[in-house]
Amino acid sequence: MRNFFLGNAITVLMVIVLTSCAATHQQGHTLSQGAVSPGAVSQQYFGTLPNGETVTQYVMRNANGMEVSIITFGGIITSLKVPDKNGVIGDVVLGYDSLQPYVDDQYYLGALIGRYGNRIGGATFTLDGKSYSLDANDGKNHLHGGYQGFNKKNWHATAFQKGKTLGVKMQLLSKDGDQKYPGNLTVEVVYTLTDDNVLDIAYQAITDAPTVVNLTQHSYFNLATSGTILDHELTIPAANITPVDKSLIPTGDLLPVAGSPFDFTSPVAIGARIEHEHPQLHYGLGYDHNFILDKSAPSALELGARLTDPSSGRVLEIFTEEPAIQFYSGNFLDGTKMGKSGTLNYRTGLCLEPQHSPDSPNLPDFPSTVLRPGEVYSTKMSYRFSTL
Repeated sequence: MRNFFLGNAITVLMVIVLTSCAATHQQGHTLSQGAVSPGAVSQQYFGTLPNGETVTQYVMRNANGMEVSIITFGGIITSLKVPDKNGVIGDVVLGYDSLQPYVDDQYYLGALIGRYGNRIGGATFTLDGKSYSLDANDGKNHLHGGYQGFNKKNWHATAFQKGKTLGVKMQLLSKDGDQKYPGNLTVEVVYTLTDDNVLDIAYQAITDAPTVVNLTQHSYFNLATSGTILDHELTIPAANITPVDKSLIPTGDLLPVAGSPFDFTSPVAIGARIEHEHPQLHYGLGYDHNFILDKSAPSALELGARLTDPSSGRVLEIFTEEPAIQFYSGNFLDGTKMGKSGTLNYRTGLCLEPQHSPDSPNLPDFPSTVLRPGEVYSTKMSYRFSTL
């Protein structure tokens, strides 16, 4: 859930971040170079973009051997290595070995998503009486911020270490008119890794004009590190989804999950009901739906999903302050792209994206995604890894 608060720090933050992000792209402070040792952050050259900007990769490794690699391009998590039940370390996210496939990527592998995660119907919305037309990059609809959304930006990054906590701070200035959105939006995303095998992601943003914001993370998980995700067991504490039309835009209604293939209130194998004849599964070619989380309080950091792989024993729990989570079962991975561990085949990865509901700018009964000057967009999510 987004939290809005006021204070003099807003003005200071705006000046500092606007200055740093508007400047020529520079890389963050290096804590160590080359191979990363436990309890440290390293950075290394990852590639050069067509415009000449350098893309840097940051690698964080905790004392347990959990290792997270993030590049400045798209704020992308390129690898996330965690132990299985026997202590064997494996990479549990899909990705590529080099920069160019990320530049060309249309799957949003591992990326930070913005300004607006998920879909906006008809690629338009109205704010304060003014209509805005966005990129129609998903049929007639707008998806994940447009053709050059935050996943295609080269973020300013700074590595840091506080005690045993390792971190990478990502900063971006999305200028007024970027992908046709209003307002200069200053964004900060902080990745932190702890020795508890927890990767926290904290988001903040401020604007100088009214706009809409819905940020999320788009990693594709496969806790088995290979094969499909159909044997993974999923729990989502949600009594309702937002049903969609044929173009995957919410109808504005709520649909109870009880008695349907969308009931993940208890652990269920993803493949158990994915081929069910439910019309919603037909629309999404599988699961590609927004689950409204059952929360004790709107802004509470609580469980949004629990994913387990019986074969490896790996467990991923996602905690979030957001009111909803999008479950996508990798239905559009078509085997035409080669990833770092092999072909990106059908349903070899899944996404669990904490966020506000799709098309919220056009659905006034949904929680608002409007951000105004003087407010701070603030939300947090957490990937917590363990074993059975």
